[in-house]
Amino acid sequence: MKKLSLLLLAAVFTLSFYSCRETTEEKTEDAVEEIGNDIEEATEESVESVEEATEEVDAAAVEGTEDVDADQE
Repeated sequence: MKKLSLLLLAAVFTLSFYSCRETTEEKTEDAVEEIGNDIEEATEESVESVEEATEEVDAAAVEGTEDVDADQE
């Protein structure tokens, strides 16, 4: 009976250790995926900010040339 109890205890310990390792791997994969999503989102926001800044500079340049043209007349 003692051997059976030790064998059962060893089996339970082995299974719990294996399932913890699997959980850690899944958490790591989820974290890596989340980091990738964060990087993608940050890149998209950066591109949008650059596009908005470019539009503002273009608008200011057009306005500046209109002011120069008006001064020359």
